[in-house]
Amino acid sequence: MEIEFDQPALLVLDVQKGFDEPYWGERNNKHAEEKIAFLLGEWRKKQWEVIHTQYLSLNPESPLYYKKEAGIQFKEGCEPLPDETVFQKHVNSAFIGTDLQKHLEEKKIQHVVITGLSTQHCVSTTTRMSGNLGFLTYLVCDATAAFELKDHIGYHFSAEEIFRAELAMLNKEFATILSAEELLSKITLVIKE
Repeated sequence: MEIEFDQPALLVLDVQKGFDEPYWGERNNKHAEEKIAFLLGEWRKKQWEVIHTQYLSLNPESPLYYKKEAGIQFKEGCEPLPDETVFQKHVNSAFIGTDLQKHLEEKKIQHVVITGLSTQHCVSTTTRMSGNLGFLTYLVCDATAAFELKDHIGYHFSAEEIFRAELAMLNKEFATILSAEELLSKITLVIKE
């Protein structure tokens, strides 16, 4: 089945150096940034809409704290180009406290392709909101990564368990889950006159 896209937007969430800190624990999908860079290249070649977010945490303990210059920088290979839109945010959802929804609506963008860090935080929250706001949402599973977590009673979940559970919860209800290659192989661009 092909996916007919009319002005698809690639949303690159919080691909920042602070996510390399031990603070987050073990992570899965070590090649997520490579897939994100690959998709950025494809989107740029086609001159499709690319939107980045930058998490500026208000928590002084976070490696993404807005006053920690090194942690909030974008990772090499995934940096925005000067003409690409960047929304800065203080919460998990890219739609809260930003003009993302307005930006998409003004550009008449209906299809949103989500990538970035981390699966259980900003990616999940933004994907849920994107779907609930009525955007046709696609989450690129190999262009995101999760971190290990402990629950409220101390039970440990590996990064891969968190990753798989998040994708299962988002699939079909909020987004279509595809790999980068699956996504690109299914896209046909609809040109509206």
